[in-house]
Amino acid sequence: MTPVVDGIAATLGPLCEVVLHDYRRPEASVVAVAGSVTGRTVGGAMSEIGMRVLARGAEAADDLNYLTRTRGGRLVKSSTMVLRDSAGAVFGALCLNLDVTAVGQVHSLLGTLAGLDGAPAEPPTTTFGNDIDSVVDALVDAHQVRQRGSWAELDRAERVELFRGLDARGVFAVRRAVEQVAARLGISRASAYHYLSLARAATGTTPDGGSA
Repeated sequence: MTPVVDGIAATLGPLCEVVLHDYRRPEASVVAVAGSVTGRTVGGAMSEIGMRVLARGAEAADDLNYLTRTRGGRLVKSSTMVLRDSAGAVFGALCLNLDVTAVGQVHSLLGTLAGLDGAPAEPPTTTFGNDIDSVVDALVDAHQVRQRGSWAELDRAERVELFRGLDARGVFAVRRAVEQVAARLGISRASAYHYLSLARAATGTTPDGGSA
């Protein structure tokens, strides 16, 4: 599919980036890239968007024309198209990222000139990192910020919810993610597995040590 990647990027121009992922190797899922919007490179890791696709498993579906923002501040319109093998199992994705920062600025200016009140909802910030560790760390940090407290300040229910949220986003589909999350939170590996087990029990998910 590499010629498809190059062809789409050439057709849509310099503000477009096309990324081909092989999700069977999350730590180095990027197998082809054309254009430069998120700074992806061949051999780079999947983003949290890819983790969410893995977390949905057989229920994963194409996600088209959603807005996100890079950590550098670029406003990006993206589409993630799921790739399946002959048995229907998800193995990768073809992703399009279009830098619409300038379009957003013009839209805001025209709205102000027209006297239209109310700012549009701020799109979520996505960590596009070529290192899978940076992606996992960003997700853990974002969850802690939302819960407004360090691990020591969270009660048992909040700790379970933190692990449930990370699991729902596919973090633990990444090899050695449990150990990394434990280190980021400053807890033992055993404690991390304990809270992951509680989170999965609460949602009726069967723990899968192999995916963690």
